[in-house]
Amino acid sequence: MVNVIWALMAVIGILYAMFNGTMEHVNKAIIESAGEAVTLSIGLISILVFWLGIMKVAERAGLLRVLAKMFKPIIVRLFPEIPKDHPAMGYILSNMTANLFGLGNAATPMGIKAMEQMKTLSQSDTASRSMITFLALNTSSLTIIPTTVIAIRMQYDSVSPTEIVATTIMATAISTVGAILTDRFFYYRSMRRQ
Repeated sequence: MVNVIWALMAVIGILYAMFNGTMEHVNKAIIESAGEAVTLSIGLISILVFWLGIMKVAERAGLLRVLAKMFKPIIVRLFPEIPKDHPAMGYILSNMTANLFGLGNAATPMGIKAMEQMKTLSQSDTASRSMITFLALNTSSLTIIPTTVIAIRMQYDSVSPTEIVATTIMATAISTVGAILTDRFFYYRSMRRQ
């Protein structure tokens, strides 16, 4: 549906520019935006590679295992229908750890694997309670170091690209708590109806 909306917006904009006589401005904007997107992407790749390397070092040093152990009691309580030794737990913990460091690109494959593993536990075609909870947590994603945003701010010559760290921690902490509370509210509300 979103693809259709974006396509319609693009078509309407181009048709309007054709009838309004401003097609040369549209062409110029398209070419400049494409060039800027390539420049931004190349800049982001270097930052993401750096942070993925830091994640690899943290993994080899055992930091990720320590973080996983810290979060395991919380994850077990949030996902009571998943057995403690099920592979989905490992993928969920890996996804949350990557999100903590603002590495959404690295977290995505882990999130997909977690959903696939949770699907094996579910005998239904509808999303299970665990899948809904994981989606809410993954969407809100508590972030300590917003690496992608810092990289974008550095790319555009921000005076202080890391000044957003404290506000990011506060905002993502609030969104994560809000996601958990909303998830539990609707879960218990649906249980009372049955």
